Amino acid sequence: MKYRAICAATAAAALGLGLTACGGSSGGSSASDAVCKLPDSGPSVKIGIKFDQPGLGLKDGDKYTGFDVDIARCVAAEMGYSKITFVESPSPQREKMLAAGTVKMIAATYSITPERLKEVGFAGPYFVAGQSLLVGKDSKITNVKGLSGKKVCSVTGSTSVDNLKKEQPKLVPQKYDTYSACAEALASGSIDAMTTDDAILAGYSNQAAYKDKFKLVGGTFSEENYGIGLKKGSPDCNKVAAAIKKTLDNGNWKKALENNLGSDYKYNKNLNPPKSPSCKA
Repeated sequence: MKYRAICAATAAAALGLGLTACGGSSGGSSASDAVCKLPDSGPSVKIGIKFDQPGLGLKDGDKYTGFDVDIARCVAAEMGYSKITFVESPSPQREKMLAAGTVKMIAATYSITPERLKEVGFAGPYFVAGQSLLVGKDSKITNVKGLSGKKVCSVTGSTSVDNLKKEQPKLVPQKYDTYSACAEALASGSIDAMTTDDAILAGYSNQAAYKDKFKLVGGTFSEENYGIGLKKGSPDCNKVAAAIKKTLDNGNWKKALENNLGSDYKYNKNLNPPKSPSCKA
């Protein structure tokens, strides 16, 4: 089935959120490259994703790709939705978007934390990420201790570099506006390493532009439980958790992970796939 995305301003504009949305019967990509196919008939749903995270949530023209995107599509299919409108969900606006009903759910590297649970509900986790390091393919850096005197990048406002400084106080912090800028600087040799969740780093490493140029090192040294965010008290929370569980069990989780983050991505197999996704309202 051919698909053509139709973009339009959403009600978010009226809320001053300045977001964009695109929707379609296959959620932004043809059935041939989607891990899960939506049913032919059923209700529609608005789902928040990132538009600028390669391997996780990326908008390229009228196409949406990434692990989060595939998980969202699989969950929607299990719940009987036949059409998805994907809405850009920047990190600082996610709680407001759910509270306002701008989206039904959000799958956007959205970590389940006690602070966020005060404002929103979560179903999950569907993946457990951890902070790690991305370096050049020929780099001799193998762990955090090897960052002494090295330039290490993360985005402005992130605490990732500060976390590393507790282990290696002699590293040299480099703050950029986006992870894409960090990746470009790493590829050019302007910095020595970049740090954030390993899933995000794997997404950049798996990009065609950087294929075989980067490597993940040092393992993971934190736990980030990615969940699907919902409005606080949502009656669909248990249904979303059950849909995640089925996606984990039927092989689509692994397919989505390998398709988007690379078959050689060494995720934490002690924590993944998550054993018991649940509703955390």
